[in-house]
Amino acid sequence: MSVSAALSVSEAFARRHELTFVDVRTPAEFASGHLPDAVNIPLDRIGRSLPDLLQAAEHGPLLVVCASGARAQNAVAALASHGIEASSLTGGTTAWAAGGHRLDHPEGRPRAVWAMERQVRFTAGSVVLLGLALGPLVHPAFRLLSAGIAAGLVFSALSNTCGMAVVLGRLPFNQRGKAPLDHYGSFPSVGTEDPRA
Repeated sequence: MSVSAALSVSEAFARRHELTFVDVRTPAEFASGHLPDAVNIPLDRIGRSLPDLLQAAEHGPLLVVCASGARAQNAVAALASHGIEASSLTGGTTAWAAGGHRLDHPEGRPRAVWAMERQVRFTAGSVVLLGLALGPLVHPAFRLLSAGIAAGLVFSALSNTCGMAVVLGRLPFNQRGKAPLDHYGSFPSVGTEDPRA
């Protein structure tokens, strides 16, 4: 059975037993709470995981998830370009939790980590402020930092990509708990009933 380009939380919850959840957030974000039985394949590793994703898609529909839905849409487009049909979860894990559905956490205490969108806003804002402060105090050329961030934000909006998120995703605090790709999770067996709530 196929899926549409995006599913609402209620649609995804109703079809949760037939969907394979693929979470494209960083390992640290994934560890802070994810949909039950989701497999973590960060967005920058989608290309390396195409054979596994293709095999999983042959057994049932893929639902790609991130924090708010933007990265999931990019992953769905990347998968479609390789002939892999997938859908994204509208609103991501934020909407899933707001809908009253549980998020799973690794053993032990859940790690607190900012969502990637929040990290990008903080970093961009900090660099803009730094450029504006250092411009008059040190040298006017520092204002180019602010201009560079502004240009990057415009490009990010036009291309629906975010280079800053890619860079931030590679920082050590976003990689905690990182393991080889085989250990991010495995795709569940098709046809098994499990109480995902």
